[in-house]
Amino acid sequence: MTIRLGDTAPDFEQDSTIGKIHFHEWAGKSWVVLFSHPADFTPVCTTELGLTAKLKPEFDKRNVKVIALSVDPAEAHLEWIKDIEATQHTVVGFPIIADADRKVSELYDMIHPALSATATVRSLFVIDPSKKVRLTITYPMSTGRNFDEVLRVIDALQLSDGYTVATPGNWQDGDDVIIPLTVQDPALIEQKYPKGYKAERPYLRLTPQPNK
Repeated sequence: MTIRLGDTAPDFEQDSTIGKIHFHEWAGKSWVVLFSHPADFTPVCTTELGLTAKLKPEFDKRNVKVIALSVDPAEAHLEWIKDIEATQHTVVGFPIIADADRKVSELYDMIHPALSATATVRSLFVIDPSKKVRLTITYPMSTGRNFDEVLRVIDALQLSDGYTVATPGNWQDGDDVIIPLTVQDPALIEQKYPKGYKAERPYLRLTPQPNK
């Protein structure tokens, strides 16, 4: 199944390190980061899960729930968590889906047969409170993810949802933002962007971040 931006994230029920999870019910009204790992007791995944655990305060303040996935059973996950916590010096405070039957992996197209017939690639989905997929990133098995970028994109998505703005390349929280081309009425521009704007070109209008 191919999942595209704007699609409703498929619902599922699957075992995990905190018991059976009904995904949409578990997600509730939060944003969600769902990300997969090729297998338990693998080095890159261990560092990723440790980093994610350390970033929990950052996810919490953005109303984001994090949930990982591997195709190993829950018992193996629980043993692996001990290693993650010991080697990465943190506490894993989020569930890991036990997708032993690969139901979720296939539902979210996480298995790429040209790389492995059984292990998942490093797929990551950002899902908003209405259960819409807002971001997909796929990394190869050998490359660990950049979670600073995941947080940056969530900031940008939440800002765009709250205000009619777009974000330029390499945007960071606090930088100027872009007035979309869909906004052309001068009266509406004055209302929506009271801090004013600078037009580099008629189609490129920069305004201070509205919530700063």
